[in-house]
Amino acid sequence: MVNEGDVQHPNLQVIRKEEQNNPPDREQAANRSGRVHQSATHGKSAYEDTDWHQLGKERFAQSLAKLLYQRAHENAFSQLVICAGPEVLSTLRDELHMEVSDRVIAEIPKTLTNHPTEEAEQIICSELGK
Repeated sequence: MVNEGDVQHPNLQVIRKEEQNNPPDREQAANRSGRVHQSATHGKSAYEDTDWHQLGKERFAQSLAKLLYQRAHENAFSQLVICAGPEVLSTLRDELHMEVSDRVIAEIPKTLTNHPTEEAEQIICSELGK
């Protein structure tokens, strides 16, 4: 989204919408976790299975970081407010180039997936104290 208004009266407009097919992990996992026999005892233990849903979120954050870098390089924005779920925000923070992170003026750790645009705008403005 881009703010077509001002700081006091924001008017967020969608400039790009991307949908990601990332179903819950239980729908993506093929089998139960692998097992291994203990060499010292008669027990078994399970390998931790890959969390495909979390991996999808990490890949999304990495691709978003690349896009933001390209847009910053084009001077498409001077200030940036990032609103994302806490896990995605954490990964995104690690992936952002300094040219982008220097322009971040606020971070909002909220998941607004499936919120209507108007509701997302209200939540973001409320978080920013506007």
